[in-house]
Amino acid sequence: MRTERSPDNGRILTHLIGEIAGGNRDAFTEFYRMTSHRVFGLALRMLYSPETAEEVTQEVYLQVWSVAERFDQRLSTPIGWLMMLTHRRSVDRVRSICSATGRDIVYGRTHMDRERDVVVEAVEERHDRRAVLHCLETLTELQRETITLAYYGGLSYPDVADRLGKPVATIKSRIRGGLERLRTCLAGGDHR
Repeated sequence: MRTERSPDNGRILTHLIGEIAGGNRDAFTEFYRMTSHRVFGLALRMLYSPETAEEVTQEVYLQVWSVAERFDQRLSTPIGWLMMLTHRRSVDRVRSICSATGRDIVYGRTHMDRERDVVVEAVEERHDRRAVLHCLETLTELQRETITLAYYGGLSYPDVADRLGKPVATIKSRIRGGLERLRTCLAGGDHR
């Protein structure tokens, strides 16, 4: 029985990508059948929305169809390449959602008919900042440092790994665990 990580499977996927580059729809269908659960799974873990993960999965496979000829097996495995495409699409979607949310908030604040209570807003903002700082203190030092570098410093996972001298997989794991811990802490509401 072949597993996704078996050399035979890698050769099959590489062959299918070559066929896709030539416009072979049957190869594309087989490639999708063999890999779509991995793409959807990663997108769902990153986006927390089945609907959005489905959209991103569709976008990834449209991209595979369009750029299959650019795949270079010397640089990546087929699954590695596919996961990179999925990660990039998911990050783009998160940024797009955050950007749209930010625009909506700015628009709402500047175009509301009622007057704003500046004091209440300042208190709420200070409370939110205090809650995040409190929850950051509940993380391990490595989790706090990786999240700070990635989200506040704007560094990529490989850049954070280089800076801290740790493997990329360790950095990803620490960030994922730290974000989960932050989410739990912030949802708990005990931030003094």
